[in-house]
Amino acid sequence: MSRINQKIVPHLWYDKEAKEAAKFYTSIFPDSKITNITTIHDTPSGDSDIVTFQLWGQKFMAISAGPFFKINPSVSIMVNFDPSREQDAREKINTIWNKLSEDGTVLMPIDKYPFSERYGWVQDKYGLSWQLILTNPEGEERPSMIPSLLFVGDQCGNAEEAIQFYLSIFKNSKQGHIARYPKGMEPDIEGTIMFSEFLLENQWFVAMDSAHEHKFSFNEAFSFMVYCDTQAEIDHYWERLSAVPEAEQCGWLKDQYGVSWQIVPREMDEMMSKGTPEQVTRVTKAFLNMKKFNLAELQEAFKG
Repeated sequence: MSRINQKIVPHLWYDKEAKEAAKFYTSIFPDSKITNITTIHDTPSGDSDIVTFQLWGQKFMAISAGPFFKINPSVSIMVNFDPSREQDAREKINTIWNKLSEDGTVLMPIDKYPFSERYGWVQDKYGLSWQLILTNPEGEERPSMIPSLLFVGDQCGNAEEAIQFYLSIFKNSKQGHIARYPKGMEPDIEGTIMFSEFLLENQWFVAMDSAHEHKFSFNEAFSFMVYCDTQAEIDHYWERLSAVPEAEQCGWLKDQYGVSWQIVPREMDEMMSKGTPEQVTRVTKAFLNMKKFNLAELQEAFKG
């Protein structure tokens, strides 16, 4: 399932490893490739590489922008291996697990669990976490890769409210399957979300609560880029999502649950990847001074 026009794109922040990490991921997953690398100069972190890549037909972006944020397991990528779509789903899951766990950290060993014949959760050597799961072929078809949000610490118990909040903001949205923690699974709280899926702009997401002790929470290292066609659309998402004024910078914002979003004009991708070095420099200079993006000003800067 190709999502090249996808509206919401996972965005990863690395110190210096964006190109290296993207190369690693595209070598592991089927239907994957790096589609663009642009280097922008004179940012607050010096030169930054911006890498656009596809994994299993879905778009991702990564940036090398200094050691300010570190990717952690609060957001992971759930990878569905569906035996009804992949002839060798079990072999594939094992091969990919072995590659991702090399020099990584196993969070849940790959094994048989009550919810899946084969499942494992691993943090790779670049810090990104993956949940690999052999899905039940009788279930409804899902895309191969789904971002998964883990609500921990003081956000634990907020997954359901957050899902409702996101459903109210994005179009083409709906609630999918919900499983709640039963009694007797302490420290997890009965009735909170053990697993829930939801659709935003025709893209699936997963959310879970966890009351266990975790030494991490949502941060800027994993954000979601929302592509907008008009200034009105940029304004809509900005007004609804932004809850932390001091986090507003260069199109970035943070919502009331601590999740980071980037509200960007779709045109900006074109400007940055197809512009001349002078055009890219002008656009970069313009956006570095903005909090919420002003589409007309970016277009002016591009034209010069």
